[in-house]
Amino acid sequence: MLSHHPRLAWSSEFEYVVDKITDNGDFPDLNQYYEWLETLLIFQDVSFLTIDPELDYIQLVNSFLWQWKNHYRKELVGATVHRHFDRLLKIWPDANFIYLIRDARDVARSCIGMGWSGNVWKGLDRWLEAEYLWDQLKSQLSTDRYIEITYENLITDPVTTLTKICHFLTLEYDQNMLNYAGDTTYSKPDPKLIKQWRHKLSDYEIRLVESRASALLKDRGYELSGLPPLDVTPFMEKQINLQDWWFRIQFRINRYGLSLVLADYVARKLNIKPWQKQTQKQLIDIQMQYLK
Repeated sequence: MLSHHPRLAWSSEFEYVVDKITDNGDFPDLNQYYEWLETLLIFQDVSFLTIDPELDYIQLVNSFLWQWKNHYRKELVGATVHRHFDRLLKIWPDANFIYLIRDARDVARSCIGMGWSGNVWKGLDRWLEAEYLWDQLKSQLSTDRYIEITYENLITDPVTTLTKICHFLTLEYDQNMLNYAGDTTYSKPDPKLIKQWRHKLSDYEIRLVESRASALLKDRGYELSGLPPLDVTPFMEKQINLQDWWFRIQFRINRYGLSLVLADYVARKLNIKPWQKQTQKQLIDIQMQYLK
């Protein structure tokens, strides 16, 4: 939606600028960073991005944004970062933030479909991490530097929600923002996409999520299901973690094949760089088939 504004370029997956920054704020060794980017699908998939070895780390990642902006010939540029977004201030101390909130029960369910987790208990990890991190980051920002919107409002009333975002960015809403379905694989906003947890999660799964996130759900404005609370014992949690581990292994084998999964594991374990690059290239080719 944002990238279809005539004045705004947008990188939809920009985690590679923060993933290698340490919690202490140290930037990565540049040569190691270059090697890592060579094996990173989301970076390699963007044909126009180039690496200038004359730049330091801050200059380099800033150049990536400028390349997005110049490639699409837009006046402004932004990016989506799902994790470690607090580290952005190490690079852009004056950055502004648009924070998208979604119902934890739908997020947890979605993580299973992506193969990131094997159950809603573990799928909730990403949501909790992001929410806690946002609370910390928000406390460092003045109110004019961020806007919070909900996924549910974006889907049910996209024009109003996008107008708010545009005004935050000192832009006017443009109807082209909703024309993305014509040249992407994403569908137009569909209200059926919200509250899917009500009919796609079992009562047990709903109770699992709410046993960990009930307070935050209410704080974010979401109603609880009304189901009785669930007390997750240490033994239950061990079973949940084991099931999650096994599911993710099976998902990976089903998608990539056992031989490639084993080759990738051994190549990384033995740190054989040429072999790693070879297996990563094969993994990327398969991943490309599932990208939207």
